[in-house]
Amino acid sequence: MIAIIDYGAGNLRSVEKALYYLGEESLITGDAQKILQADKVILPGVGAFGDAMSCLRERRLDQVIYEIVRRKTPLLGICLGLQLLFESSQESPGVSGLSVLKGKIVRIPDKEGLKIPHIGWNSLELQNDGRLYQGMEDNPYVYFVHSYYLQAEDSQIVKAVTDYSTCIHASVEQGNVFACQFHPEKSGAAGLRILKNFAGLKGGDC
Repeated sequence: MIAIIDYGAGNLRSVEKALYYLGEESLITGDAQKILQADKVILPGVGAFGDAMSCLRERRLDQVIYEIVRRKTPLLGICLGLQLLFESSQESPGVSGLSVLKGKIVRIPDKEGLKIPHIGWNSLELQNDGRLYQGMEDNPYVYFVHSYYLQAEDSQIVKAVTDYSTCIHASVEQGNVFACQFHPEKSGAAGLRILKNFAGLKGGDC
């Protein structure tokens, strides 16, 4: 079973529907015990970094996420969910992220002819043999909605990048922790394959 963490700031139903389409059992929940009992966990997210961190901490779900990481349960952050896994964001100065992974979230630089927020389809450049991308063709197109992006401290954890005004670290993997800046649940066949690959992971393999 895949738990989709409900902390009041997630795009939950579209993730649930994508998993249902794939034949994967999932549960939207904010209950700590149900999350910890899951085989895999997804941390979705839309909205502002600071507000989302406040929601997680008020519900003590930050501690649940730390326990998931400690247990080596596969964890997938999506969009804002990716950003929350890192240390800080320019969107919310002074607010600490979960710091599960090292890096910072910064605003996409202004560039003539490009709109911010970045909304739309971009191709990924895959690198470093990410397990979410096994069996996929090079340069899959996926769907983004964001104004801020990741600069990971360790380039080896970056499994996909895209170009939009700058080089965006679009997907990362370290141990049992996986994350995508884009929305796999809204990315057609490529996104479904990414979710299927995540669903096929085993905790002991991470």
